Amino acid sequence: MNSLIQDYPEKFIHVQDSPCVSLYQPTHRSYPDNEQDVIRYKNLLKQIETSLLEKYSARECKSLLRPFHSLADDREFWIHTDHGLAILATPHQFNVYKLPLTVDELTVVADTFHIKPLIHLMQSTEHYQILSLNREKIRLFEGNRDDLEEIPLHPDVHDTLTKALGEELTNPRLTVASYGKGAEGPAMYHGHGGRKDQVALDIKRFFRIVAEDIHTHHSQSSKLPLILAGLPQYHHVFHEVSHNPCLIDEGIPLHTDNFSLDELREMAWNIMKPRHEARLRQLTEKLAQARTKQQGSDKLAEIAKAAVCGRVDVLLIDADQRIPGHINASQGDIRQDDLMDPEIDDVLDDMAEIVLQHKGEVFVVPGKKMPTQTGVAALYRY
Repeated sequence: MNSLIQDYPEKFIHVQDSPCVSLYQPTHRSYPDNEQDVIRYKNLLKQIETSLLEKYSARECKSLLRPFHSLADDREFWIHTDHGLAILATPHQFNVYKLPLTVDELTVVADTFHIKPLIHLMQSTEHYQILSLNREKIRLFEGNRDDLEEIPLHPDVHDTLTKALGEELTNPRLTVASYGKGAEGPAMYHGHGGRKDQVALDIKRFFRIVAEDIHTHHSQSSKLPLILAGLPQYHHVFHEVSHNPCLIDEGIPLHTDNFSLDELREMAWNIMKPRHEARLRQLTEKLAQARTKQQGSDKLAEIAKAAVCGRVDVLLIDADQRIPGHINASQGDIRQDDLMDPEIDDVLDDMAEIVLQHKGEVFVVPGKKMPTQTGVAALYRY
């Protein structure tokens, strides 16, 4: 099983192979609803085969569809599905993703992957990382509104107190002497300030090392908002020693080991949702101003040409629209055609991929919240 969080978007936007087959399907998590999932899947495979045979030989089709049919026979897979399924495949790769949200049934055979549903799932204003910590260890999670998973830490991250402090860690067998009432009397620690102060100092030093490691090896590359999760007394200490601009003020003041991934995701989304909605409002206001100054547009042809030149900074596309066609990646010309053509996808999807290739931001917005009627809106870099 592939990890969407690790693969998105690089694995999908620089594909040299063709044809690119994209399959999306709603699935079910429990019996008896999931009994129908594999039947619907096999019907989608027939649609894919019909599209492939428009251009490719029966032998090529059989080879490309072989892993699809193998998955259909994998009973264990279909017993443990999630809310949705995405498969992105070429003659040399077969990527399967269980999705935490329902998607519409869709098959596309084209010269690029259809990734608009994945953009919607992974878009940056809904994406975040959670740093879970206590005084002994840390864990890192990455997620969005619908999904959360623990991710591997970079090898150079000191993930435990022992690794971080090494020989500088306060000796747990710090000398203790008792005075007054024998062994049951009040304990006195030799040294300055006693063991309690030394432990507090160790925790602060540990957090300082962790803060630097996470900033250097994760936040600098991901640029994602970082939510701190841990007991309330640790939040002030960590914020005091961290200089990570991705660390946000709002946190989860709880010991995360006591909660499921789904509970943790819900707590994080309660923090992120207002930020996401505020970002979309801000973009809508900026777009209205930009269009009056020719620094933005809602015209499909204009935006396509701007996109291939790397001029699009932010792109909004309608989640509910599909415009059959293809964008010439070098000139930006749009060729509108039939979706049954094996080289044709959705113009909006093509545009999104081009903008992502040029490091722009893409937001898939429900139709009723789009600020334009054309299915697309863009803010330009220049």
